[in-house]
Amino acid sequence: MKLDIRYNNHPDDVKNYDTKTLRHHFLVEKIFADDEILLTYSHHDRIIFGGIKPVKQTLHLGASKELGTDYFLERRELGLINIGGDGLVEADGVEYRVNHFDGLYLPCLTKIVSFSSLNAKDPAKFYLASSPAHQRLEAKHIPLKNANPRPIGEQEHLNKRTIYQYLHPAVLKTCQLSMGMTMLDPGNAWNTWPPHTHERRMEVYLYFNFDEKDCVFHMMGQAEETRHIKVANEQAVISPSWSIHSGIGTKNYIFIWAMCGENLTFDDMDNIVTKDIK
Repeated sequence: MKLDIRYNNHPDDVKNYDTKTLRHHFLVEKIFADDEILLTYSHHDRIIFGGIKPVKQTLHLGASKELGTDYFLERRELGLINIGGDGLVEADGVEYRVNHFDGLYLPCLTKIVSFSSLNAKDPAKFYLASSPAHQRLEAKHIPLKNANPRPIGEQEHLNKRTIYQYLHPAVLKTCQLSMGMTMLDPGNAWNTWPPHTHERRMEVYLYFNFDEKDCVFHMMGQAEETRHIKVANEQAVISPSWSIHSGIGTKNYIFIWAMCGENLTFDDMDNIVTKDIK
């Protein structure tokens, strides 16, 4: 297991970042690697996120010095969505078959977690997010059909999409972690516009389901001082609580969002009107 550390960034400092520095602090370019667990630990609300891609091996979620605990989920909860082939997750002796676009929630105090693929030629790609947790709740397998769907947007504004809420109060109880997947309809490009912020929660976006000739431009920064990051397929962006988080692609795409912080109210956001964005 590899764990990259990213530290907090003040918005006044970010105003002075050039493109290279901006990408260094906020973009995670490699999420998946064969038979590896690649994770990023962000000091923005201490979220951990990343990819697990078992091909020929069974991979085990281990402890690390940075967490200061005996095992990974001793004081954390975890959510994941599989964007690859069908796979298996075993948690303290309980086996979950996690198929393509299935989700899974594992509570804190889960000691032993392992990941494997059913077919090495079509390996699973488990994208996970983890945040600190204060109590043990119930583990839950969440197929896409059991996620909470929210159609939103309009074709004329190029943002018609469906938000599938996996880790959400409508589906299950968590301590502070929220997670879901948004699919843009064909011919749509914006994931959110006008954008918003939520001072109470930070967020991480994983963009995927497009090829190398396409990309997404992730919009970030404060409303009066915006920046952008060009994102390739299966790359992730850290979005601090003070930053907008909106994106436009050269085609439709899918993204996974994960949030943690003070509350679990999905619609608790501070909306920004287009005229106030610079």
